[in-house]
Amino acid sequence: MPEPSLWPTSRLLSTAARLVEHSWNENLASIGVTHAGVIALDVLSAHGPMTQARLASLVKVQAQTMGKTLHRLQIHGHVGRQRDQQDRRSHVVSITDAGRAALESSQRIERDLLPGGDRSSDELRDQLVDIITSLGDARWQTSGVLPDDGDLSPAASS
Repeated sequence: MPEPSLWPTSRLLSTAARLVEHSWNENLASIGVTHAGVIALDVLSAHGPMTQARLASLVKVQAQTMGKTLHRLQIHGHVGRQRDQQDRRSHVVSITDAGRAALESSQRIERDLLPGGDRSSDELRDQLVDIITSLGDARWQTSGVLPDDGDLSPAASS
């Protein structure tokens, strides 16, 4: 296998993302959340209570995947779910005080995960945002416009 310095950029990005996520999840286990859970908590913290379907749409995952994430968060007391008064088939999800505390702890873990903390180059960050926006919009057929600041990254609320 060739040295990583010879890999295509997409393979480097995929491998780096996978390694960061594994490391992050190992550290997050101590507070009872996963990478996916942190993203859900961050969106709920920034945008307030919403339906599970809306949350899945904003996070750009299938509703079934979000349901599994929310189930784990609810078991740990990080979110609450109630029937939607307008649509009894739906649930409205909200972050709890325990969820806010877990989100704060996760943000510290995230900042300390990589050497140098969150001081990566603005150019790299901009390129990553472009990749997420273009590939995410194509995959989920959205305009990329989100309410408020639109930033779904857990680091954005730190």
